[in-house]
Amino acid sequence: MPRPLIGITTYIEAVTRYGVWNVPTALVPTGYYELVQASGGTAVLLPPDDPEAAAEVLSRLDGLVVAGGPDVDPVRYGAARDPRTGAAATQRDAWELALIAAALASRTPVLGICRGMQALNVALGGTLVQHIDGHFETEGVVAWHPVRPVPGTLYAALVPEEAQVPTYHHQAVDRLGRGLVASSHAVDGTVESVELADPSHWVLGVQWHPERDEDTRVMSALVAAATTAALCTTPA
Repeated sequence: MPRPLIGITTYIEAVTRYGVWNVPTALVPTGYYELVQASGGTAVLLPPDDPEAAAEVLSRLDGLVVAGGPDVDPVRYGAARDPRTGAAATQRDAWELALIAAALASRTPVLGICRGMQALNVALGGTLVQHIDGHFETEGVVAWHPVRPVPGTLYAALVPEEAQVPTYHHQAVDRLGRGLVASSHAVDGTVESVELADPSHWVLGVQWHPERDEDTRVMSALVAAATTAALCTTPA
């Protein structure tokens, strides 16, 4: 069977220099697609598009990774903007929230990473804390801290031990979205991963950056779920 096709959402940079060019660019750090490839999947990058196209795009994919990036606009969860919240990424918000909604409707496996976990929570009606301290110390430098799994969850089945994870974020989940449960926490109580309470649909969000780690267990589980989903939808 062909390797499952995993879509990865992209960052949008207004101006990026490469070679002699300074132009707007859709990009993603190489760690994302390298981790998908190392876990047995084929990676496809998904630049922002018309949100109405999300269901069609998802119909061609076996799994979805919602990548890290800028803060989700607080208007998306009905909150006033904290002055420490970053500028709105309106086009990306609209596209990723539409992709998540389409994935939930089609039961496509989903992995949300950092911002992606927060977007998943917002897509399901949850809210965010717009600023917390202690989850990155130096701008542009990833920090590491321990994450403790919640027994009985999908995440705990994948990573049963307390694990050190690479982290870089200043926002976090506040009120959980519909159907989500917390499946790990930092020492300070911050929710570090969320997942659907319904175990029949593989949906997991992690607040850290597995693409900056050598541990492939989370991504390998997504690829395995995507492989199973593809088999279930392949005509006999």
